[in-house]
Amino acid sequence: MIPVCPFAGASRPDDATLNKPHDENKQQAQPKKESGEAATVSPKCPFGYDSTLKKPCDDQNKQQDGQESKPKQDSGESATVSPKCPFGYDGQESKPKQDSGESATMSPKCPFGYDSQAFKLGPFSCMICQALLYDSSRCVPCSHVFCKACLSRFKDCPLCGADIEKIEADMNLQNVVDRFIEGHARIKRSNNEQEDIVEKKTVIYEDASLERGAFLVQQAMRAFRANNIDSAKSRFTMCADDIREQLQRMGNTSELCSQLGAVLGMLGDCSRATGDAVSAVAYFEESVNFLLKVPKDDVEITHTLSVSLNKIGDLKYYAGDLQAARSHYFRALDVRRNAIKQPSVPSQIVDVAISLAKVADIDRNLGDEDTAVEGFQKGIKLLQSLELKPEEVSLEQRRLSVLEFLNSQLEKKET
Repeated sequence: MIPVCPFAGASRPDDATLNKPHDENKQQAQPKKESGEAATVSPKCPFGYDSTLKKPCDDQNKQQDGQESKPKQDSGESATVSPKCPFGYDGQESKPKQDSGESATMSPKCPFGYDSQAFKLGPFSCMICQALLYDSSRCVPCSHVFCKACLSRFKDCPLCGADIEKIEADMNLQNVVDRFIEGHARIKRSNNEQEDIVEKKTVIYEDASLERGAFLVQQAMRAFRANNIDSAKSRFTMCADDIREQLQRMGNTSELCSQLGAVLGMLGDCSRATGDAVSAVAYFEESVNFLLKVPKDDVEITHTLSVSLNKIGDLKYYAGDLQAARSHYFRALDVRRNAIKQPSVPSQIVDVAISLAKVADIDRNLGDEDTAVEGFQKGIKLLQSLELKPEEVSLEQRRLSVLEFLNSQLEKKET
């Protein structure tokens, strides 16, 4: 991905923008000195984004036509909007409303681009995994910095192509990144409903950044997809610790239990990716315990619960413990069957067929062929009766894939 400057809006001002207009009839705005009040001068943006600075093309058009250019709104072209200075030197800074009784509102943005509106690679990001730096390491001699796990896969610098003579740890930069994580996102939920309010007029930040939990999960998922498991596990662990702290203060609310259950499941995926089956099972089991405390009327929660049970079954299956594997597979099947008794979505039907296939496969390995065949047939019948909309292409492909597997298992019985 092409790196993006965290201050992308702050391009270098062109020298031509500093030229004064040649029209002698135009007068520049002067500070008020005739009145008794002190003269006020609007701050100028050092990057040329103040509201009074014009583009070079405006000066040229002014000389030719004697008129200032305006956004074209009557024609078919789109109107031109002047860029805003990222540092607030545009002369029109937004201030909190303090006159009314309502809470003041501000909309600051993260100066490094880590907000929820746009994806940018900031100065604290690894260019390989695109997540925040973890175990920062510097290439010698080019001095480009990446995560140690990401950089260890290369012999040449991924950014400039220079030969890597050696890799040095950059503890100073990593300390800055760690402090940035601690101070960046805030948990927006209040710790106590009866919390003392110092001022009646509080300032509410409208999307200054992601909430801390979402921010950490976002960075962890980027690292996980890039196979930087240590970085992902570190961010997930921080997120889980934050949620546990909230649980101690607020109790086992449905929202917190569902969040912690999902994060623990992701930690289980990290452990499974590194081959640590024991830790993976422990994380998945803890995930199941928290998700069982949440009402089962949410599709996503039901799916996450059944997936965690299936993953425990997979690990038990690979370990050779077929009875334990069948127990967890059957629990997942029971959760999914109960879910489709209510108004359900087509994806839940496919999930039930998958669980039937897993249980039936274990039954066959345990020597119970008749029960296995019955399970395969139930799954086939379920998928054949499922009608999907034309736009549900991916789900249709998934349905056909599962159906093909079930039919192949029945053919083994016939042969």
